[in-house]
Amino acid sequence: MKKLGLVLLLLVTTPVLADEIPLDPFSGLKMTGDWQIVLGNCIACHSAKLITQQRGTREQWLQMIRWMQKKQNLWQFTPEIEDKILTYLAEHYPPREDQRRAAIPRDLMPPNPYAPPTQEPDDAG
Repeated sequence: MKKLGLVLLLLVTTPVLADEIPLDPFSGLKMTGDWQIVLGNCIACHSAKLITQQRGTREQWLQMIRWMQKKQNLWQFTPEIEDKILTYLAEHYPPREDQRRAAIPRDLMPPNPYAPPTQEPDDAG
C-alpha cells in the first residue's frame, strides 16, 4: 500500500512536459488550457482531425476562422472566445519547421496548362 501511495505522489507532483500533454481520447486534442472551448466550437462542423493536422501561427489560424465565417457560415465568436480559441491553437498547433519543404520557385515550375493564353505583341508595325 505504501508503494501505491508513493507512485501516486510521484504522478501528482511530477511536472508534465509539453510533449506529455494528455490527448482527449474522443477528439485527439491536447487536454490543456481552453481545449474544451475549441472542442465545443470547432467539431460542431468538422472532425477534430482537421484541427490536429493543421498548423499555423495565430494570424494563420485567424485567417482560417475568417474564411470559415465568410465561406462556410461559421458563427461569429465573442472577442473573448475567439481569443481563447486562437491562443490555444497557436500554442498547441503552431507551424512546424520540419513538416513541409519550401515552396518551389516559380521559374522552376512547369507551365500551367490551365492558364489563359498570353497575347503576343503584334510584329506588323
